[in-house]
Amino acid sequence: MDPAPTRVRLTYDDLVNLPDDGMRHEIIDGELYVTASPNLRHQIVSGHVHLLIGTWLEAHPIGRILYAPFDVKFSTFDVVEPDLLYVSHARAETVLTRAFASGAPELVVEIGSPGTRKRDETIKKRLYERAGVDEYWFIDPEIDVVRVYRCLDGGFGPGSELSLDADDVLTTPFLPGLELRLADIFKE
Repeated sequence: MDPAPTRVRLTYDDLVNLPDDGMRHEIIDGELYVTASPNLRHQIVSGHVHLLIGTWLEAHPIGRILYAPFDVKFSTFDVVEPDLLYVSHARAETVLTRAFASGAPELVVEIGSPGTRKRDETIKKRLYERAGVDEYWFIDPEIDVVRVYRCLDGGFGPGSELSLDADDVLTTPFLPGLELRLADIFKE
């Protein structure tokens, strides 16, 4: 009986040597994930969140908000491109390089698309938790909901769900004083 084939684990070096085909390439535990460009609704929501946080940071310069494509390298075998990420100036000194983030940002934001929703809420959420991301927002533009996961005792807590229907406001201890109304995030 032949042994089971050994799975080849891709590395960051493999990732940077892939041809530029306009797709988003990420590796999680050495496995390649390829995603098509996001849809219009995704981009509108991403733009709103980036603009709202970026404008707040201009008045309160405590860190940087970055958007995809920008690699976050947690390990040789784990490199992803979150839709948005926040890194404080204090953490930036050890995390940000000219080419990528090397380590965990304080905040990672993923915006669900039909092709990424399941992975964002399972595989990537577990990766962010394992890698030491302090807070993870999963924004679901299909149902106008934001799920917030905060690190508690070394792992994400059960999470809280905010909704546009409830007129909720999103806050984070990493951006003290910032209040993001879901009506502003999900506006057309």
